[in-house]
Amino acid sequence: MSYTVNCTSIEEVRTNIDRIDREIVALLAERGSFVKQAASFKKSTEDVKAPQRVEQVISKVITLSQELGANPSVTEHVYRAMISGFINAELTEHAELNTGREKPNK
Repeated sequence: MSYTVNCTSIEEVRTNIDRIDREIVALLAERGSFVKQAASFKKSTEDVKAPQRVEQVISKVITLSQELGANPSVTEHVYRAMISGFINAELTEHAELNTGREKPNK
C-alpha cells in the first residue's frame, strides 16, 4: 500500500511533510492523554514501565509497518523513543497521583 504523492518541487515535498508532522503531533497529543489516564490504573512504577507491554507494542507496530510499506527499522526506532518519552511522563504522573497515598510505616 502506497501513500506517496508525486511532488513536482521541494516546496511541495516540504508542504506535505509539514502537513504530516501536524497530524503526527496531534496523534501524539491524543496518545499522551491516554498515557496520562493509564497512570491512575497502575499500582507501581514497574507497572508503568511494563517491559513486556513495550515489546508487545513494538512487535505489533513492526508488523503493521511491514503491512503498510513503511521501513520497519525506522518504525521500531521511532516507537522505542516515543514509548520511552511517554514512560517518563507517565512515571511523573504516577508519582504525582500517589504523593501522600503511601501508608505510613508503623
